[in-house]
Amino acid sequence: MEPEWRERILYPLVGILSISALLYLNFNDELSFPVLWQPKMGFVATNSTHFIVVGDRNDNNSAMYVNGWNSYWLMEKSIWGSSSRSKVSKTLKMGAKMGLSVCRTWAFSDGDGPSALQTSPGVFNERVFRALDYVIVEARKNRIRLILSLVNNLSAFGGKTQYVRWAEEAGINNVSSFDDSFFSHPTIKDYYKAYVKAILTRKNSLSRVKYSEEPAIFAWELMNEPRCSSNSSAPVLQAWITEMAAYVKSLDKKHLVTVGLEGFYGLKSTQRSSVNPGEWGALLGSDFIQNSAINNIDFASVHAYPDSWIRHGDLEAKANFLSHWVDSHMSDAENVLKKPVLFTEVGFSLRMNKKTEDVNFLLKTVYDRIYESAKKRQAGAGALIWQLLVEGVEEYSDQFSLVARDHPSTFKLITRHSCRLRRIFSNSKTNEELQSEDPC
Repeated sequence: MEPEWRERILYPLVGILSISALLYLNFNDELSFPVLWQPKMGFVATNSTHFIVVGDRNDNNSAMYVNGWNSYWLMEKSIWGSSSRSKVSKTLKMGAKMGLSVCRTWAFSDGDGPSALQTSPGVFNERVFRALDYVIVEARKNRIRLILSLVNNLSAFGGKTQYVRWAEEAGINNVSSFDDSFFSHPTIKDYYKAYVKAILTRKNSLSRVKYSEEPAIFAWELMNEPRCSSNSSAPVLQAWITEMAAYVKSLDKKHLVTVGLEGFYGLKSTQRSSVNPGEWGALLGSDFIQNSAINNIDFASVHAYPDSWIRHGDLEAKANFLSHWVDSHMSDAENVLKKPVLFTEVGFSLRMNKKTEDVNFLLKTVYDRIYESAKKRQAGAGALIWQLLVEGVEEYSDQFSLVARDHPSTFKLITRHSCRLRRIFSNSKTNEELQSEDPC
């Protein structure tokens, strides 16, 4: 029986496995192997001024305060096969080991070139889409949730400039060469809606889970840092946010939606204008309170770059600005908006501060205020540092980048903040947020 068993079962099985291995080694960029198991995660919702996790394995709603980071490049790095994807996996594992729970990244790349997701309006590169599939699966594997941004205000990765260019190239009437026509022209708005629909209705090629049904997605961000400076009274941008937030909600009622604001107060918020880093902040067409108050916007978003915005200030001046900036937005979120506020980009430059200790001091200024808010279950719902890198992705480095090997004290500070937030909720019955390698 043994020789017969080998001939009928063992040898064919070995052959199949050998062929599969050969295919994987030679063509793994093009193959999509299904994911057979994923960790169970609840969706994130809001309860007044804080986030909660709903539908977790204990069927219990638990408060969630966020410590997270930005790695905008995850999709692009996942295009090029196993060696590049290993850096993405390493980044997400690093976040999990630091107790981080949310990563913000781009779900857009518009224009020409092999790394573009949308090559023309409504036309997508499936290879790049599969790279985004991979990012989402790896995030869930590490119990990390993603804030996925849907378009860029800046021209990097295409952005609104590319949308306007597409309309001009198509000969569409009444398209201004000024990029802000992105927010007002019906055809360009239809381009954006078609893109949003393609993303939200996408079925992951690895997990077979629709993006709209994926709990590893924390929220959709309408745009990275929207500005409409051609119209400082901002009705055009306000109307665009209202329309697009409602459209996203019509396609996906399970996920949160945020704008992607930098947090500047507009001309109508005269009593808050002094909080801005300069008079220019009120002239960009955005308004933190007005934009964030829209019904279909679930939480407010703010950025903080004291080194860029207070260029000639010393460390004390930057810390004072940062304190007022964070306190003001948390107060408005708590008392006016009655929604959580997430500081989705918090960045500090070693080039300008010179010393890691100065960066840590400024970062701790933000973290301490988030911690106090969490203890009171108030609206300051968390912060995401810009940006964390691992070795081997130096091409994405900027003046705000941090690599663990080079800045161990900063990484220790970030991890410590994750743990103290965790301890506030240590009596909760749900452990869904705990990573397998819990640093706390």
